[in-house]
Amino acid sequence: MKRTILRYGFIGGFIVAAELIATTVYTKSTGHEFEHGMVIGYASMILAFSFIFVALKHLRDKQYGGIISFGKAFKAALLITLVTATFYVVTWLVCYYFFIPDFMEKYTAYTLNAAKEQGLSADEIAKQTEQLKQYSDMYKNPLFVVLLTYMEILPVGLLVSLIASLIIKRKTAAPQPGKAYASGAA
Repeated sequence: MKRTILRYGFIGGFIVAAELIATTVYTKSTGHEFEHGMVIGYASMILAFSFIFVALKHLRDKQYGGIISFGKAFKAALLITLVTATFYVVTWLVCYYFFIPDFMEKYTAYTLNAAKEQGLSADEIAKQTEQLKQYSDMYKNPLFVVLLTYMEILPVGLLVSLIASLIIKRKTAAPQPGKAYASGAA
């Protein structure tokens, strides 16, 4: 089980890490800071976490003889999620501290500009400004950078883990084609 968890966690991790690196390179070279970044980021997370289905099916069919409980499946899915999320966090730390240390300033300016373009009231903009200031202050502490980054990806992984575990769980082995089974009738 450990080998399967690591294999599929690494596959997912490489996908989210590659997306973060590509996005960082793209934004540094073009100056298009935040356009479509959230959509691309979450799409890569869903793609990465889709490998949880493959991993759970592999565990069920190859390692557990066609039977896996929800609990076992969910535990494996959570561990895969944790491995993938850790790749994401470590990659973000490298990108943030070495390539885009001014991320929060640029993100704040972008968000407030978008709020003004949407026609939000002065009170709503003031609220957003205060909230962004709190996030900027939190981003000065590396521990909060790690926690906030985990908070970004873990909910997606938890949701996919839950769905995959519910779909893949099986209490009895599936009938094999061509095999005769006793029906219990005498």
